[in-house]
Amino acid sequence: MRARWGAVAAYAAVAAANQLLWLTFAPITTAAAEHYGVSEGAVGWLSQVFPLLYVVLAVPAGIALDRAFRPALLAGAWLTAAGGAVRLTHDTFAAALAGQVLVAVGQPLILNAVTKVAVTSLPPRRRPLGISLGSAGIFAGTALALPLGPALGDAESLAPLLWVDAVLAVAAAVGLTLTGRGGSAPRVAPAAGDLRAVWADRLVRRLVAIAFLGFGIFVALTTWLQALLEPAGVSDTTAGWMLAAMVVSGVAGSAVLPPVVARRGATFAFLRIAALAAGGGCVVLALAPGAAWVVVVPMGFVLLASLPVILEATERRAGAASGSAAALVWLAGNAGGIVVAVLVQAAEHTPQAAFGLLALAAALVLPLTREEAGAAGRSPRP
Repeated sequence: MRARWGAVAAYAAVAAANQLLWLTFAPITTAAAEHYGVSEGAVGWLSQVFPLLYVVLAVPAGIALDRAFRPALLAGAWLTAAGGAVRLTHDTFAAALAGQVLVAVGQPLILNAVTKVAVTSLPPRRRPLGISLGSAGIFAGTALALPLGPALGDAESLAPLLWVDAVLAVAAAVGLTLTGRGGSAPRVAPAAGDLRAVWADRLVRRLVAIAFLGFGIFVALTTWLQALLEPAGVSDTTAGWMLAAMVVSGVAGSAVLPPVVARRGATFAFLRIAALAAGGGCVVLALAPGAAWVVVVPMGFVLLASLPVILEATERRAGAASGSAAALVWLAGNAGGIVVAVLVQAAEHTPQAAFGLLALAAALVLPLTREEAGAAGRSPRP
C-alpha cells in the first residue's frame, strides 16, 4: 500500500479549520457581546453548542464514517466551510449562531475520522504517525484561535476575523476534495460487528474511560486555570500566555510522542506517566501556584499527546470499525470535559480543592492502566 501523505495533510488542515471556527469567539467574548449587542452568556453559546451537539452526533457520525468514509468526511469539511460563509451573510448574532451550528454539525464527522484517514491513506506501520499528525492539526487549530481572535476582531468590527476564518475553511475543504482525484483510497473491509461489538472489548472500554478523565482534566484546566490562579496574584494576561504555551506544547507532544509510544508498544506505560505528570502538576498548582509555569507546559505536552495515543490503540483494536471506536473516544472526551469542568466550577472559590479534584481524576486513571498494560503494549502492527 502506497502512503498518501497529501490526504493526511489535507485532513489536518480541515481539522484545524474546524477547531479555528469553533473557538472564533472564545478569546473575544466581551468584544463580541458588545458588537452583537447581546450578553456574554449568549456569546458563550457560540462555543458551547459544539460539545452539546457532539454528544448527540458522535456515534451516528462514527457509523457514517465506517459505512461511507469519504462522503461523510467531505460533508464535515463543507459543512465547516458553509458555516464560515453563513457567518458573513449578516452582521448579527443570529447569523453567527447559525454558522456555528453548521460547523458544530460537521465537527463529529471530522474529528471521528482521524484514525480512519490514517487507515485509508497509509500502510500499517505508518499509521501511528498519521494519527499523530492529524491530531496535531486538530490542536493546532485550537492554538491558532487563541491569538487570532484578539488580533483581528474587536467590538467595532469582526469582519476581518470572520473573513480569514471562512477563507481558511473553504481552502481546506477544497484541498481535501482534490486529494481524492487521480486515485482512490484503499477499501476497508466491513466491520465484523457494530458499535456494540466495539464496546464489548474490555480494553476499548478502559481506553474510553481514560479519555473521559484525561481530556476532562485538560478541558477543566483550559476553562478555569485563570480563575483558579487569580487568588495567587497571577494576572489574566499571564494566565492567557500559560494556556497558549500549554496548548502549543500539546501540539508538539501530539506530533512527536504517539509514534514513539506505538513503536515501543508502550501505550499504557505512557498513559500512566501522563496521569502521574498531570496529577503531580495539579498538586503543585494547589500548593505552590507561583510555580505554575514550571508545570503547565509539561502537563499540556503529555495530556494532549495522550489523545492520539488512545486513538491509535483503539484503531488497532477496532480494525475496520475504527470510525465508531474513534467516536466513542471523542464522545468520552467531550463528556469528560463537561463533567470535570462543572465539578471544578463548583470548587472555583477554593483553588486548592479544585486542583485537588483534578489530581484525584488523574489518580483514577492509574488502575485503568495497570491491569491491561501488557495487552495493548504487546500488540504489534503487521
